[in-house]
Amino acid sequence: MTECYQTSLEFPSVKRRKVEADFSGGDITSNGGIPLLSQVDRQMGLTQAVAKVIGDSRRQASCEHSLLELLRQRIYALALGYEDLNDHQELRNDLALQTATSRIETLASPSTLCRLEHRTDRQTAVAIHEVLFEQFVKAHDKPPRRLILDFDATDTPLHGDQEGRFFHGYYDHYCFLPLYVFCGRHLLVSYLRRSDSDPARHTWAILSLLVKALRRHWPKVEIVFRGDSGFCRWRILRWCEQHDVRYIVGLAKNARIKAQAAQWLNMAESLYELTGKKQRLFASVRYGALSWDRPRRVIVKAEHSRLGANPRFVVTNLPQTSQYLYDKLYCARGDMENRIKDQQLDLFAGRTSSHRWWPNQFRQLLSGLAYTLFEGLRRRALLNTRLATASPNTLRLTLLKIGAVVIRNTRRIRILLSSACPHQDLFRIVAQRLNTT
Repeated sequence: MTECYQTSLEFPSVKRRKVEADFSGGDITSNGGIPLLSQVDRQMGLTQAVAKVIGDSRRQASCEHSLLELLRQRIYALALGYEDLNDHQELRNDLALQTATSRIETLASPSTLCRLEHRTDRQTAVAIHEVLFEQFVKAHDKPPRRLILDFDATDTPLHGDQEGRFFHGYYDHYCFLPLYVFCGRHLLVSYLRRSDSDPARHTWAILSLLVKALRRHWPKVEIVFRGDSGFCRWRILRWCEQHDVRYIVGLAKNARIKAQAAQWLNMAESLYELTGKKQRLFASVRYGALSWDRPRRVIVKAEHSRLGANPRFVVTNLPQTSQYLYDKLYCARGDMENRIKDQQLDLFAGRTSSHRWWPNQFRQLLSGLAYTLFEGLRRRALLNTRLATASPNTLRLTLLKIGAVVIRNTRRIRILLSSACPHQDLFRIVAQRLNTT
């Protein structure tokens, strides 16, 4: 059946003036700010490093698009909010995106980008992770005194028949269970996993690799392993103790640990009944599950409010006071969940719709590379501004999604940004800072 489309779209009139719209405006873009991210990329050398380490097995004489151009096109599009390969059917003609990827010709088609994804394998994932680690090291001007490695997992819902697809009882749907590792705002690991096994699967191996690599660069750095109760495995804790790694990890509630903490739990309840105000008490006990090799220090947070008892338990080998460790150190891991949201929601790391496993891992890493560019933008040009800690989506809407007319000839490319842009002053500050970096 043939579908007919109107070339001109009509809208309600304004003061007797007819309102019409069509797509004949010519070389106009809604992505006028993408040169900022492109400039950050070139300063960091991020996509250049990725293109170098993953290699290109194609016959170069027959290739119209270089591997570097393909990577930049895909990563920049994710940063701009285009999650699907199909978006590139029209986006490939966007002059601003062409300029950002250093091309003056049409960009790659969706099928070409799809072939890029399906050429990837395990070695590709390893190589990109090495680039992420190198970027983390380069971001430090001097050796850090302490590094806190945050481990956390999340679910990526699945709606097809992907390789490695399993049903997860806790999340109540078919999903992957990717593992993320952050140090502050820096992404170190974005590792796709099946959901049919222990949520701490491969944590020990990844932690070991990270600790060894970090100590090669900074032998005296203190390393802290931090995670929720899903990562409380005594073999991991024992490895940390044997290799001088500190840890602070959540411990799931059970009858034995509640019995050991009963005096503080009862005291918090009694004080609440006396005062009518929320009570929080902290203490430490020695606890070891029957399966553990030995008892360890467990911080008890005995809390009681109008909602009832809310006890929490954390196992650690750090020496500070219980309340300091819980309030200042353990609870701070909640910020990592915001970083995961940046990946999954703002940068579409959950778009794992390929049937094959390794293309889905590659897509997740592409989102991680886009996140790393945004982090580089914050670090290099947004310090002491209102966007210093902004999410990728806020940065996208404020600095990248700007309407512009693009004029291109043999001598010059001019991007005429909208005069009505409400963030002109901030855009100028960012551009000036990047030019002086």
